[in-house]
Amino acid sequence: MKLAYSPASPYVRKCLAAAMARGIEGQVELWTVPTVDPSLVPVNPLSKVPSLVTAEGQSLFDSPVICEYLDSVGTAPGLFPPPGPARWNALRQQALGDGIMDATQPRRRELTLPQDEGRTSYIAQQQLKVSRALDALEAEAETLGALTTIGEITIACALGYLDFRYANEPWRPGHPKLEAWYAKVVALPPMARTMPPAG
Repeated sequence: MKLAYSPASPYVRKCLAAAMARGIEGQVELWTVPTVDPSLVPVNPLSKVPSLVTAEGQSLFDSPVICEYLDSVGTAPGLFPPPGPARWNALRQQALGDGIMDATQPRRRELTLPQDEGRTSYIAQQQLKVSRALDALEAEAETLGALTTIGEITIACALGYLDFRYANEPWRPGHPKLEAWYAKVVALPPMARTMPPAG
């Protein structure tokens, strides 16, 4: 299978971390492209990463769909629990982690544009979403495991992206339990081996 790849994308990192957690990273060929590239259009009409072409030639996007596909490959324990409360919890946590990334990625572009009242308000709204999500994760941090579900992987990637792009807005103050959990999982191979490039 072939994964359209940008090393700074937290969504790509999520897919790679999922593949590593499943022990199938050797089956994933990385196709390095800019974040938006016309050559992606035949694979993904949205022309963005991550996009996956399966061994059978099927195109899949974006990260929740790709990760669920990866979870169907190989024989390792699944990152998506079977139907029931544990599955809904993992999917909810995935949505929360994705939501943090969704609120932070566009902000980088907005900060480079001339600031006006509307843009300032938009940035503040996105910051508030992240702040609320971090508070919610702090409340459940003691229940998080060692990257055994798609929810935990997504949360770890979201926190890593905050470190990578928003080091000037530290998330750790006020979130000691979440900080302690992240310190443990960031050293595990799926996170340690997918660190975005410095700079």
